Amino acid sequence: MRLSCRRLALGLSAGAFLCLWLFLTGFQQDLAAGRMATQGDGSSGNERWALGKHPRKISSVGRSVEDDDRDSDIRKTSRTQSKHSKPGNRSPSSGQNTVSVPDRMRKTELHDIFIGVKTTEKYHRHRMDLLMDTWVSLAKDQTFVFTDSDDEQLRSRLGDHLINTNCSSSHMRQALCCKMAVEYDMFLQQDKRWFCHVDDDNYLNVHELVKLLNQYKHTDDIYLGRPSINHPMETYDRHENMQKVNFWFATGGAGFCISKGLALKMIPYASGGKFMSSCERIRLPDDCTLGFIIERLLRVKLVQIQQFHSHLEWLKFIKKEELPHQVSLSYGLTPYRGSARNVIGLDEVFSESDDPTRFKSLHCLLYPYVDLCSGHVRTRR
Repeated sequence: MRLSCRRLALGLSAGAFLCLWLFLTGFQQDLAAGRMATQGDGSSGNERWALGKHPRKISSVGRSVEDDDRDSDIRKTSRTQSKHSKPGNRSPSSGQNTVSVPDRMRKTELHDIFIGVKTTEKYHRHRMDLLMDTWVSLAKDQTFVFTDSDDEQLRSRLGDHLINTNCSSSHMRQALCCKMAVEYDMFLQQDKRWFCHVDDDNYLNVHELVKLLNQYKHTDDIYLGRPSINHPMETYDRHENMQKVNFWFATGGAGFCISKGLALKMIPYASGGKFMSSCERIRLPDDCTLGFIIERLLRVKLVQIQQFHSHLEWLKFIKKEELPHQVSLSYGLTPYRGSARNVIGLDEVFSESDDPTRFKSLHCLLYPYVDLCSGHVRTRR
């Protein structure tokens, strides 16, 4: 009996020792695994448990795993493009295949913009030659001029970017809408991200234009410009039993821009001559009709940009130091609100007789080393 009890006690002791040994061995393995996990992702086992089965990992620079995943997708896209690129497409500096960024992800550049300028024959010398000597010289490949007659002198400078619309030379609603219809259809034929329009009495600061457009996505529905009135336009829709409608519109006298995504949605109301029908529908000029199509029919709101300017505002109140940051400017040489003319307040570079519009002086303020400014006082930006 005593022998059986002794054997039982020894058996129990051995079993307890074995359990203790197994427990300690497992604890050490868990501890080692925890150390490895901490070294691998920067968080302890307790942190992983607290975050749940699929924690939202935080990298060493504070970026979330969603950020890293997005970057990873970009890298995968780049690797895929590199994998399928032509063997001869190599970087001269590294000798490796070049990695191209998807077109929709890169920044907008000047060559992505279609710039339409509306003019008429009687302003070819007085207005268009001035624009050709100033801002158009910086964006000649992007600028298309829409007029109502042939002009060999202007064509020698613009080539096939001078478009004779065969529209009337009058300033009536039908003539204005006719030119805009041709301008819109021409944009659709180009592989451009943005459709921008100015008049022949606008100075377009192309540098600031590119900066502005890079704040928006060309694939979104974007309508940029500035109204010339302080309230929505009101008119009657002849396709809806003369229903009274109101909408904001960007005045063409200050310029405006429309994204390609939005321009494509305008096709049912504007392409192939439909723009003329839309003009007759509300009996208003081209810029008003664009506002009607975009704001009323497509329900896209105008984004009002204060850096667009027309001759329908006091231009002399724009401070000189603010001029380089404006997108468009204008002038009026006829009496305006009791003043002999309406121009920006810039006295440097050219005299008033040599530069009544102040566009040459503005151009030299922005780009002091171009040929136009040679021999004149140069003012740094």
